[in-house]
Amino acid sequence: MVKTIIKAPEGPPSDVERIKRESNYLRGTLKEVMLDRISSGIPDDDNRLMKHHGSYLQDDRDLRNERQKQKLEPAYQFMLRVRLPGGVATPAQWLVMDELAQKNGNGTLKLTTRQTFQMHGILKWNMKNTIQEIHATLLDTIAACGDVNRNVLCTSNPYQSEIHSEVYGWAKKLSDDLLPRTRAYHEVWLDEEKVAGTPEIDEVEPMYGPLYLPRKFKIGIAVPPENDIDVFSQDLGLIAIIEDGKLIGFNVAIGGGMGSSHGDRATYPQLAKVIGFCTPEQVYDVAEKTITIQRDYGNRSVRKNARFKYTVDRLGLETVKEELENRLGWSLDEAKPYHFDHNGDRYGWVKGIGGKWHFTFYIQNGRVADFEDYKLMTGLREIAKIHTGEFRLTTNQNVIIANVTTQNKKKINELIEQYGLTDGKHYSALRRSSMACVALPTCGLAMAEAERYLPVLIDKIETIIDENGLRDKEITIRMTGCPNGCARPGLGEIAFMGKAVGKYNMYLGAAFDGSRLNKMYRENIGEEEILSELRVLLSRYAKEREEGEHFGDFVIRAGVIKATTDGTNFHD
Repeated sequence: MVKTIIKAPEGPPSDVERIKRESNYLRGTLKEVMLDRISSGIPDDDNRLMKHHGSYLQDDRDLRNERQKQKLEPAYQFMLRVRLPGGVATPAQWLVMDELAQKNGNGTLKLTTRQTFQMHGILKWNMKNTIQEIHATLLDTIAACGDVNRNVLCTSNPYQSEIHSEVYGWAKKLSDDLLPRTRAYHEVWLDEEKVAGTPEIDEVEPMYGPLYLPRKFKIGIAVPPENDIDVFSQDLGLIAIIEDGKLIGFNVAIGGGMGSSHGDRATYPQLAKVIGFCTPEQVYDVAEKTITIQRDYGNRSVRKNARFKYTVDRLGLETVKEELENRLGWSLDEAKPYHFDHNGDRYGWVKGIGGKWHFTFYIQNGRVADFEDYKLMTGLREIAKIHTGEFRLTTNQNVIIANVTTQNKKKINELIEQYGLTDGKHYSALRRSSMACVALPTCGLAMAEAERYLPVLIDKIETIIDENGLRDKEITIRMTGCPNGCARPGLGEIAFMGKAVGKYNMYLGAAFDGSRLNKMYRENIGEEEILSELRVLLSRYAKEREEGEHFGDFVIRAGVIKATTDGTNFHD
């Protein structure tokens, strides 16, 4: 067989490539600038490097105009994200994150769509102590952001505890073994002394090299029939194959990703495609070699086109598979049969294997806080004080109190009732299936509201679904403040991507099981038009749907919207 010759795109490297090249393996001048008390911000070059350390510099955009009038610098603060493979945390770790959010953050925690904690509002002079206290709990923030492999996801799966435990083990191994090897994080934040001399490149970053990846890289493991992690949205998706109750390996899917740019047809969300099967023992090799393909052939000139999905589409799926197998030195087996039927969470108490119980809480848009009439944060804190199992953060921004003993279940139930905590079952199925990114006021990329607005919009949509007898019908609905894809909007049966303040592009037609992207239905519309469109569509759905038909399938069958059969025709 003649090996296909492939090349990386031509063009001058982006400025981020310069920053990484000059950074001395992600050190930059971070250690020095974090000591500077003159400004609460940091230079842009160092902020780009901060992502690799798990943080972004942001400012409170609600205060931006007023501070400009007062001739003050923006209200700078840092977002800090924890690396938490598979979303599993101990009660002790939960309590430390809660305490740090009160002491150094804005008093809340954000549970992200990548199964981890995110804190906002941390001032520059509190960053080092915060990271050190997180480190003391055996957690870290390394590679939670940046041009590296990010937090590795796995199905939360409260039903199959033994399978979850095994799959979680592989997620943790991948997360740990694919970390950058540079000691920059330990030197900057943990006061580790720098070793004298300059290491050779292959000793510092044997996999990533001195420039790391062209863009971020995401891995997730799903356990059918649950597709709660939206496995096809991952750069590398692994689908666990269970036979006779045992994990025999993973189907391998490559080239997914949700981000795009408004008005740029060269950018689009894409779904990963299955290329074969590997055993559990082979999975690290597959992940490492896939990452090196993206390292060598990803677009380092145009960051909008730098994700692995564009590399796969540019080179061709078969070419990338051939290159992967050449690097592995062996061939993937044929993919095994599998089936997904759900991509949400299962709420309330369920009994798993081994007699242990699991309770899934509904956390609206992942925001853990104490509200005026709902002491969610306090209630979860009190549960953490007596819980002997673990907390599992889900990719739908919820949390599971997992592995509760029968003896402890009664105590936890009493706390749930005392603080009025909820599994969300009294809410509409639409609300329970909703998800939004942070957006305003802290995200610098946001063009419109998302987390703060989606609950308000759903209040109004619920009137329509109640009128049509759809309160218990699950419909995935997602909203983001921009098209970068943080709440996986391309996989919402109904989705809104922020275009301007109060204006959104509206998308329809994704598959309920996460196997098909949606397509733009209306551009740049506000609330009045959104509700008008949904009143007609949901009424038709209630009257015309077939038995068991999901909303995303209905709008395609009814000719409301064309199906997106591949990301490359997302804009058609």
